Amino acid sequence: MSVTSEKKWKPILTKILGELDNKQYRETMEYLEKIPRSQQRGRSKATMAQRIIEHYGRDGSISEIHDIMEELPRKDDKMQDLLSPFVEELRNKEKGRKGEKRKCDPVEKEENPPAGKRKCDPVEKKKTPAEDQEKSSQPVKEANTDPWKKSIRDLKSSSTLLDTDVIVGKVVQKSGVRRYQTKENVKKFFFYVAVADETASIKLMVYGKPLYKQILEEKTYLFRQLTKDENGFVKFHSQSKFSQTRSVQVPVELQVEAQELIYPKSPDYSIADAKLSDSRVTVKGTITEIDPIEPAAGKNKQKKTQRFQIKDDSDSISICMWGEDTKQCKGLSVGDVIQATNMKINRYHDIISLNSTGYTKIQKVQSAGSQSVRIKIEGITKATKTKTHLDAFFGDKMRGCVVASRLLAEAFGFELDGDIKETLLDMIPVSADAVIQGGKIKKLTAASVV
Repeated sequence: MSVTSEKKWKPILTKILGELDNKQYRETMEYLEKIPRSQQRGRSKATMAQRIIEHYGRDGSISEIHDIMEELPRKDDKMQDLLSPFVEELRNKEKGRKGEKRKCDPVEKEENPPAGKRKCDPVEKKKTPAEDQEKSSQPVKEANTDPWKKSIRDLKSSSTLLDTDVIVGKVVQKSGVRRYQTKENVKKFFFYVAVADETASIKLMVYGKPLYKQILEEKTYLFRQLTKDENGFVKFHSQSKFSQTRSVQVPVELQVEAQELIYPKSPDYSIADAKLSDSRVTVKGTITEIDPIEPAAGKNKQKKTQRFQIKDDSDSISICMWGEDTKQCKGLSVGDVIQATNMKINRYHDIISLNSTGYTKIQKVQSAGSQSVRIKIEGITKATKTKTHLDAFFGDKMRGCVVASRLLAEAFGFELDGDIKETLLDMIPVSADAVIQGGKIKKLTAASVV
């Protein structure tokens, strides 16, 4: 009987859940998207182990738990001792499937093959002189023009990597920067990149925050001196090297596959249906309001937040982006249509909102158009010498707007050397003619007083 039998796996899975502290256990439950939240609450860890196996299957649950432990991260010896035998058995089973030989094809148009030739042997079709001539005139394609290069498909099937192994691939997708803590309580950083070539796609774990600005999406790189750990994860570490090279053509299906390695697609919901869901969701809507980034309290960068409101035909909802995820809001404006992937439902009393997760992706589907309107400035949220956040009334509604402080100074005739906020407070309410795109004021002229 296989070591991955459910009878042997369930008690080990229960022990693994028992090794997690409260925070790690909550995060694990969040990753297990197939299990409804209603089936997670108030369950013992033995019962939850059974639930996980029921929803993911025996092999699927081993793979899922292994990935989650890598994310938390829980890669300590105790956890690996529990997981490794099952992960190794699963890997061997997968290799066995790939290693199975295809059955030979039947011989076409040969009912009675010659002696010594099996029916499964291929029949050599005689070529006409014209066909021979055509073939000889075609250029001969070299079997391997880059003997130093390893395809991503071969890299994935190799149990180990050599220092001489090199892959060339396009960076299709990057994750945000994530933090982890060493055994010596030192905080360090890593991120994921999904790399693809003509044969396959793979997720690399890249250590070091400075590399985040150097390794760019849509660029093709030559990666060398990568390592592969005992769990099959490919890593780019301090000894690894990379350089940009000529682009490779990646099939569309492999690009989609690569994107989902970083941001796995959660189900699409209308906003109204999302509010009823207990799992992670993907929603699409038009931004109706966007707030400035709220700075972190103290040194904890995870406290940094940005909120915005979206609506669709069914309802509206508030979205809160946390920490590094706030960078995805750069360039968003009121009126933009966006898609938010892998959002987590947050319920606080009667208020339902969406929070970002480690897998959230904000994509702009359609940019807002510009409009010329008469606005009445009623309030100032924040003012610096470069940018000012206003509350202005137009279109029968009070709206938040952002304007370059230089445009304000030119429109209302004041200097930027003084306190902009105090200067404006002495003037408001004040009307102006504006050209607005989304929530950004592009042009501003003081309204004529009649």
